[in-house]
Amino acid sequence: MNISIRKAERKDCKRLMELIYELAVFEKAPQEMTVSLEHFEESGFGQNPVWWAFVAEVDGKVEAFALYYIRYSTWKGQRMYLEDILVSEEFRGKGIGKLLFDKLLEEAEDRKLSGIAWQVLDWNESAINFYKKYKGVKFDDSWVNCAINF
Repeated sequence: MNISIRKAERKDCKRLMELIYELAVFEKAPQEMTVSLEHFEESGFGQNPVWWAFVAEVDGKVEAFALYYIRYSTWKGQRMYLEDILVSEEFRGKGIGKLLFDKLLEEAEDRKLSGIAWQVLDWNESAINFYKKYKGVKFDDSWVNCAINF
């Protein structure tokens, strides 16, 4: 098995959308995925990109990704926000998630960001246990998620 990590390219968007749908199904909310491929591509590779990603190729096929954007904290400054990280079900437990997360850490350091933030569902024990392996990870259950959908 040959694994390589690289920056996502526009040509990866269709496959990324397939993996994002896999994630939506895993999180028991496929009906919540409403973004179109065109909007997704434009948002990542148009004139003003708002997200970036790394992909993991296994034997030449994208089987995992980590998608992030830069947010601003009035307390901490610029921070990376990890929107989603997913390894396709067939390839979980093979160290691919660690390769992607380590690449995110490297990217955040290279960009001189103040840190990385993300969310994890409270029932996703495998993800929680994955993150616990990283030194300095803080779980904060004192904030409530809020959103307005249009």
